[in-house]
Amino acid sequence: MTGVALAATATLVFAVAWAGRPGGPDDPDPGDVVRVGVVEGQTVGGYVDSSRRELAMLTDPSAPAAGDTWALVSLHDYTAPDRLPVLLAGAAVAQVYVRVPLPDARTQVSLIPAYSMPGDVTAGMLNAALVRDQEQADYSRLERSLAGEGQRERRLRQTYANAAGTAAREAAAYRQGCSCVFAAVIHAAPAALDAIATRAGVRAVDPAPEVRSLDRTEFRPPLPEENGTVSAEPSVTPVPTAVPDVAPGSPSRLPSSIGITVTSTSPTGSSLVPASSSGSSPEPVDVPSEAEMSTAHATTGAPSGSSVAEPQR
Repeated sequence: MTGVALAATATLVFAVAWAGRPGGPDDPDPGDVVRVGVVEGQTVGGYVDSSRRELAMLTDPSAPAAGDTWALVSLHDYTAPDRLPVLLAGAAVAQVYVRVPLPDARTQVSLIPAYSMPGDVTAGMLNAALVRDQEQADYSRLERSLAGEGQRERRLRQTYANAAGTAAREAAAYRQGCSCVFAAVIHAAPAALDAIATRAGVRAVDPAPEVRSLDRTEFRPPLPEENGTVSAEPSVTPVPTAVPDVAPGSPSRLPSSIGITVTSTSPTGSSLVPASSSGSSPEPVDVPSEAEMSTAHATTGAPSGSSVAEPQR
């Protein structure tokens, strides 16, 4: 009996030591990513209501005291950089999301690190303008490289011409400091988050106390024009826009991306509320994908009768 008791004790001690070691079952999976934002298939109204409930629980006097918390702020309208210091006063801003809202074209979302407001946002927009300038030049070159007169060649040339025109319009808007900001990631005390949520122009403040590191977090704020059910296939793809001498370089695919299916994993996470999307928008202009650009590169200089891949619709 003594031997059995000693063996059982040794087994228990070993199990506790193993569970507490790095990589044990109590440790979070290093591959896990926290997701914050509106989920595909969810109504934007449902997401906004859920964010309000989470914020109310966080600021409830009877709840345990909470320290500074990360939160995703979504705006009602696209906003100019110089309005951000007033809208987000009382919070530390980590990054903002910008997009040039064109009614007849799909445009990219850019993610700008922002520590000094509004200077970093303006600098990020100027960087985005340079990127769009390069895109315009690339699309124009690809358009000129297709000399064939077949139907596919003509359609591909028109697609590249449209893409070049869209890039030029985006670059011009960013250089003018356009009203293009629609969301921000901030860090503040619950009381400050509550104050920001009441300001005119703020659509939702989604607190995320579970977030510990931004590089393991995905954010997806709703676009201002999204009012019904969020599409399962977002028409925008986030691209990082570095601010020179302000923030370290970012990888080509940032985790803080609104192009990925995300939802808040707070303890009071929102539930899906199916509803139909309201309103309609004009059919946007197609922009060539990387695969289509590669196809055009491969067919540059080919005879007019050669086959050219048709752009995906």
